[in-house]
Amino acid sequence: MNNARRVLSVLVLTLAPVLAFAATPAAKDAAPAPAAATAGVKPGDVAPDFTLKDLDGVEHTLSKYLADGKIVVIEWFNPDCPFIVKHHKLNRTMNDTYATLTHKGMVWLAVNSGAPGKQGAGLERNRKAYAEYEMPFPLLLDESGSVGRAYGAKTTPHMFVIGKDGKVAYTGAIDNDNSPTVAGKHNYVISALRAVMDGRDVPEPETKPYGCSVKYAN
Repeated sequence: MNNARRVLSVLVLTLAPVLAFAATPAAKDAAPAPAAATAGVKPGDVAPDFTLKDLDGVEHTLSKYLADGKIVVIEWFNPDCPFIVKHHKLNRTMNDTYATLTHKGMVWLAVNSGAPGKQGAGLERNRKAYAEYEMPFPLLLDESGSVGRAYGAKTTPHMFVIGKDGKVAYTGAIDNDNSPTVAGKHNYVISALRAVMDGRDVPEPETKPYGCSVKYAN
């Protein structure tokens, strides 16, 4: 009995400071905070409107394209990202996807949200890449990063398909191979576009994007 009492006393003395600390407001403050909600849009959300200039200074406004009855694809872009090189040079994924369905009233906009001084940013660098990659659609500069952050663009590339109703129909990767050189066998964007054009539900409205991080301003 005496031994049991001694063990109980030791446990009480050992745990008392811990229990007392856990009961204080300071202990609650020390606990890890829950992760902040990811900014941006998800399938079904209304796509944020924007106006950005292309490499020739021409303005492109999302709401104007939608008013014309267009389906809009947005590709986040950085010419020096290996995954952009993969889909624009090693493979012609982006150009081929655009060519496959552009005749059905689809508009494709590439957006570079890289801040000045960051990798792949700047008018001249993008003009050079635009010619090298033989891009058949506009490349817009978003140096403030405001449009990229509004959409929650995380990677280059990060794809968004916007239906004629102005809502996000698809967001995520271009395809199902996240290696830096090999194109995937399943193109999520083509699948989403065909569904939207046919008036069907997109089979996979959201996938995990892969690539380099968008080079936003710090």
